[in-house]
Amino acid sequence: MSDRQYELVYILPPDTTEQQVAELHEQVEGVVSKLHGQIEKTENWGRKRLAYEIGHNKEGVYVLDVINGSGELMKELDRRLKVMDQVIRHMIVRVDEEKKVVERTRTKRQSESERRRVKRGLPPTRQPGEGRSMETEDADDDRFDGVEV
Repeated sequence: MSDRQYELVYILPPDTTEQQVAELHEQVEGVVSKLHGQIEKTENWGRKRLAYEIGHNKEGVYVLDVINGSGELMKELDRRLKVMDQVIRHMIVRVDEEKKVVERTRTKRQSESERRRVKRGLPPTRQPGEGRSMETEDADDDRFDGVEV
């Protein structure tokens, strides 16, 4: 089965040191490499206020990992993070499916725009320097159902 992409966000207590963050990240890396996954990127978002108090903590240190791997890898990470005392909360979200939907929507919007332009006797794609009049603004807008993509 092919690898999928996931985002793992975990929150540590506000008094967590950089060293402790690094040690926890090494543990996550160990599990990922052991189960043939790959961490694409890691972002330490630093101390942020929590939406609500968790175990007497009003703030936490947020860390994001973008991981390419299998569902089995994510199950194992989830299991391990649940038992780690220093992790206040964690969440794993699969993101590759969202990217496919966005790409499909973009492709559909592009082909619709080209179809409308050809129907009006214009070249399928906008030419450099081609102005936009008020009449064509709505028909050829870079929006899809009112949502900019």
